[in-house]
Amino acid sequence: MENQAQQGQYLWVPGATTVGVVCQDGVILASEKRVSYGYLIVSKGGKKVFKITDKIGAACAGLVSDMQILVREVEAYGNLFSLDVGRPISVRSAAKLMSNLLFVRRLAPLITQTIVGGMDEEGASLYVLDILGSVIPDKYAVVGSGTEIAMGVIEEGYKEELTMEEAKDLVIRAIKSAISRDIMSGDGIDFLLITKDGINEESIKF
Repeated sequence: MENQAQQGQYLWVPGATTVGVVCQDGVILASEKRVSYGYLIVSKGGKKVFKITDKIGAACAGLVSDMQILVREVEAYGNLFSLDVGRPISVRSAAKLMSNLLFVRRLAPLITQTIVGGMDEEGASLYVLDILGSVIPDKYAVVGSGTEIAMGVIEEGYKEELTMEEAKDLVIRAIKSAISRDIMSGDGIDFLLITKDGINEESIKF
């Protein structure tokens, strides 16, 4: 019985492989499409990448409902900021705003790891947030159950001067590698390709 209880602890951990990369032309955010609940695949078309503003996006791993609530709140506050101040919210401010929302909810946390990335006056930037709202700037990041596998591929192939196409190929290789070994990841990839001209959404199915 005790062994069954210990195994039960791992049944409901949501999985994903979510990647963010800063490249020469902008930022790529990507995640696979599988939504799992324990041993059940709930959906093969789940979306884990979200547009926050015209040049800022977020990619998440965790409970899809918590991702949607968090991104909706950040998007609303970002719109209020631009109306109040008269300029778009910066990537750093959007990440800090999300951090505050997560920290306020720390006693009843939103179960999601998040990558926030985009373009602003300072150029391309990327931030990683955990469940409690820690904000860590980086050039590339991976979150979710496929992290260890995908991170090995990203670290081996990443260079700061990568073009958008080269970075996209690297991200696809990383997520495909994770999908091949992580049972909770699969079924395709959603992309947010963020440049100075705006956000382009793409999707591929496996």
